[in-house]
Amino acid sequence: MDFGFTDDQIALREAVSRLCADFDLSYWARLDREGGFPHEFHRACAEGGWLGIAMPPEVGGAGLGITEAALLMHTIARSGAGFSGASAVHMNIFGLQPVVRFGTAAQRERFLPPLIDGREKACFAVTEPDAGLNTLGLKTFARREGDVYRVSGQKLWISTAQVADRMLLLARTRTPEALEAEGLPATAGLTLFYTRFDRSRIEVREIDKMGRKAVDSNQLFIDDLEIPLEDRIGEEGRGFHYILHGLNPERILIAAEAVGLGQVALERAAGYAGEREVFGRQIGRNQGIQHPLAQRWIELEAAELLVWRAAWAYDRGEPAGPHANAAKYAAGEAGFRACETAVLTHGSMGYAREYHVERFMREAMIPRIAPVSPQLVLSFIAEKVLGLPKSY
Repeated sequence: MDFGFTDDQIALREAVSRLCADFDLSYWARLDREGGFPHEFHRACAEGGWLGIAMPPEVGGAGLGITEAALLMHTIARSGAGFSGASAVHMNIFGLQPVVRFGTAAQRERFLPPLIDGREKACFAVTEPDAGLNTLGLKTFARREGDVYRVSGQKLWISTAQVADRMLLLARTRTPEALEAEGLPATAGLTLFYTRFDRSRIEVREIDKMGRKAVDSNQLFIDDLEIPLEDRIGEEGRGFHYILHGLNPERILIAAEAVGLGQVALERAAGYAGEREVFGRQIGRNQGIQHPLAQRWIELEAAELLVWRAAWAYDRGEPAGPHANAAKYAAGEAGFRACETAVLTHGSMGYAREYHVERFMREAMIPRIAPVSPQLVLSFIAEKVLGLPKSY
């Protein structure tokens, strides 16, 4: 059993750290105040070849695994970029895995190189206002007319839609009633598309949210969007199965980012505790300060081990669902607790923007909520791992 990284993985982490050093805490603090997508950071990642880290070499990618992709995302978040930086490139890493696996050679050649070299940005349009985590309850409908589909509906919490050139869209192509009449499962009613983001047919409304202002979140109103047949990924009615291939990598990457964010918050808190003096002594000499920080370190270490365990399983082609979900749960909780403790360690100054930990805490809510709730993770583990009856 080896818990160390390879020389190549260490070199990867060091290279990404050097890139991130050009985008310091003041850069991310400014975007957190003013908003606006971090185009300079995205461009630097593209020029460094990082956007295609898990894409096939034949289309310009590096052909590496989710382990390396998670290491990339962990390093970005840990640099202090947090989820503002990680979410700017997150979609590139996992989002188009269904296209990689189920798209035609022509589709891979058409869609992937522009994403890898940074010429295009994509968004992931799955969730809807009335469906939440119930993907089979999606209502956005794609009606086929010859060689085109006409799509209408709504999507919610769609990141980067303000700047996206394309979107990976999951839409219904058969009604639940039609499926039931034909004796088909509910999963047979959804189809996956990767198509241009036509703003003449898609209204984008940005959601004013708690944190991560640099990377927009939106509600989409789609009105008679025309999608050519050649933009359909795989077979009609197989979209639900295709999209599952992007979910476990997403959970692993989110977990890696949560751990990285918690670690940079913990590092800053420990540094502050070692310097701040009250009543003539460093506050870091007090066990009331030391012990919570030490507990957060232990929790983050345990969560990080789950991340690498899940990535290892995925890259070996083994079932990764339980560990990917467990990693997301553990990292989300540990990352948030670390950020919360960092704020409390700073005392009143933890509430001040200049110390950055308040931004970290706001962003740390993201991996607790998304892309799947902690409650649903626990229900999944109870059913799939412990063999208990399905509860949802």
